Amino acid sequence: MTVRVGVIGAGWIGKEHIRRLTHTVTGARVTAVTDIDAARAAEAAEPVGARVLPDGAAVVAADDVDAVLVTSWGPTHAEHVLNALAAGKPVFCEKPLATTAEDCLRIVEAETAHGRRLVQVGFMRRYDLGYRQMKKVIDSGRIGEPLIVHCAHRNPTVPESYTSQMAALDTAVHEVDVLRWLLDDEIVSTQVVTPRATSKRFEHLKDPQIMLFETAKGVRIDLEVFVNCRYGYDIQCEAVGEEGLVRLPDPAAVGVRTAGQHSTEVLTDWVGRFAEAFDIEFREWIAGVAAGDEPTGPSAWDGYAATVITSATVEALESGRVVATDLKPRPVLYGGAA
Repeated sequence: MTVRVGVIGAGWIGKEHIRRLTHTVTGARVTAVTDIDAARAAEAAEPVGARVLPDGAAVVAADDVDAVLVTSWGPTHAEHVLNALAAGKPVFCEKPLATTAEDCLRIVEAETAHGRRLVQVGFMRRYDLGYRQMKKVIDSGRIGEPLIVHCAHRNPTVPESYTSQMAALDTAVHEVDVLRWLLDDEIVSTQVVTPRATSKRFEHLKDPQIMLFETAKGVRIDLEVFVNCRYGYDIQCEAVGEEGLVRLPDPAAVGVRTAGQHSTEVLTDWVGRFAEAFDIEFREWIAGVAAGDEPTGPSAWDGYAATVITSATVEALESGRVVATDLKPRPVLYGGAA
C-alpha cells in the first residue's frame, strides 16, 4: 500500500519532509500541499506532482489523503490535528503538538474519545541510534537505577528573534521529551539558574541557562542550554546509575592529525546531527500507517507533557522559583492506570 500524505505547511521543515517522503521513505506519496503562502505551497507541490489546496481543512478532507503531516506555524497545530482526528485520519504533527496545555488536552480528549491512537508528535531524538542505545542500556539494568542525568544542548548562534523563553519552548523541549522516554519517568518540577551571560549574545537574551528538573522517582537532571557557544552544534547526555553510567556517543567523525594537532569535526547544525533520526522516524510512521497500526512514536500525551513542562520552565525562568509541573493524570489510552 502507498500511503498518500497531505502536508499542511510548506516552510523549510515542510519541504524537507516532502523531500524525505518522496526520495528517502518507501511506500509514501505526497498528494496534497497547503500553506498560508500559496506560492510557497505551489513551489513545494510542483516537483512531486501534488495538488495545492486552499487550507488545512481541505487537505484533511481530501479523498486522496490517507494521512496528514502538520508542519505549519505552531499556534495552528491544534486546529489541524483536531480536524484529522475528527476525520479519523492518522496525523504526524511536528512539535509542538500545541502551544498551550489547554489545546493539548483538547487533542488528548478527542483522541481518547476516538478510542485509538492516531496522533504522533515529531520528537525525532527517540529515533537517534545513540539515544536508542542509551535506552537499551538503561532498560537492561546494567547501570542500576538512574540517579542523575547531565545534559547539554549547545548551538553556535541563534538569530536576533530568538528569545530567552525559547530556550525552554524550542530548544530544551527535545531534552524534555527524550529524557522522559529514556528514564520512563515523569518530570515533576523545574528550576532555571542563569550564570554569567555570554558577551556573544543579543542583549535581550539570557544565555546560557541551566535547567534543573526532578522526576517522580527522584532523579535529578541538569541541562545546560547554551545557544551562542560559537564552536558548533553539540548535544551531550550522560545518565549516572547506582552501578555505572551510560553516555550518548558523539556523531562519528574521523580524526585528523596535521600541523602538530589532532582534531575531529564538530557539526554546526541540527539538520546534519539528526538527519538519520528523521529518516527512521518517517520510515516507521509510514510503515505503521500502511499496516493500519497505531503509531508507536511520541503520543499526544507526550506532546501535552512537553508543553506543560516547558511552560513551567519559562515560569521558573521568569520567577526564579522552583515550579511544579502539575500534569493531569495519564489516560489509559497512553498507559495510565485504569
